Amino acid sequence: MKDQLVKAMALDGRVRFYIDRTTDLVQEAMDRFDLPNGSGDALGRVLSIASIMGSMLKSEQEMLTINILGTGPLGSIVVDAYPNGNVRGFVANPKLAPEDVHLPVSELIGLPGTLIVTKDLQMEDNWSGTVELQNGEIGQDFAYYFTLSEQTPTAVSVGVKIDENGVVQAAGALVLQMMPDATDAEISMCEHVLSGLKPMTELIEHYDDSSLDLLAEDLFEDTVVLENNPIAFKCTCSKEKTAGLLRTVSQGHLKEMIEEDHGADVTCNFCNETYHFSEDELKEILAETEKNLAETEELESHVAEDSPNPAA
Repeated sequence: MKDQLVKAMALDGRVRFYIDRTTDLVQEAMDRFDLPNGSGDALGRVLSIASIMGSMLKSEQEMLTINILGTGPLGSIVVDAYPNGNVRGFVANPKLAPEDVHLPVSELIGLPGTLIVTKDLQMEDNWSGTVELQNGEIGQDFAYYFTLSEQTPTAVSVGVKIDENGVVQAAGALVLQMMPDATDAEISMCEHVLSGLKPMTELIEHYDDSSLDLLAEDLFEDTVVLENNPIAFKCTCSKEKTAGLLRTVSQGHLKEMIEEDHGADVTCNFCNETYHFSEDELKEILAETEKNLAETEELESHVAEDSPNPAA
């Protein structure tokens, strides 16, 4: 089955939960960046949870960014997530030294460290929450974040299974949250369900030939599936946007690219896509930049001429 994300409720609406299958999108991330298994595992776990967190946003114009800053070989992990569940992301130091190849994810990330979630809610200021990493295995770190920063008791299960050839066999996550009106009996019911839960990769493999709706319905007797949507590793970059970034480069630097390099290749950090700009394209961008600068200077001179002189 293709990657998908399910939103569901249970126990008369007093528990909500999300499940996603992210096998294909984690594979795409690994392929795009040519990641070794350890880096792919770490990034894949964050992508899997980020997809669910993105789907919690209220508006299509909103987005969130996750930064995991550790002291291990990976350095940091950065992931953007969107309301449709699509994600993009990268590892700062993906290539592992031979002695680090077989380290567990917790050591690749490294403690102490921080988990930062920044939400762009289309308001004057972005919202941000920061917590200390608990064990660096990602699942418990996000559970702690939800409980502390968003004041929502949350259980998180996440996993990525990659074979020795770098093929992702299974990847996905489960996020379960109790509502404020949940009773002690309902909390105990959730604890019972969670205690018997198999590892996430086993669940994804077991339900690989079926919709995740079935997994959701198997967790609780009264599960109500609210949505089931496709998700993907999808970047928002484009050559047009990249050209816009080049317009912010100094004229001197643009001239160097034209005269010395006769072109430029610009690579997106989030998806590793490279956009080539020919010498002629750079000349066009430089001409636009010079024209805009001249118009700005002319406008500023007119404003200065029209301004009254201060009283002596």
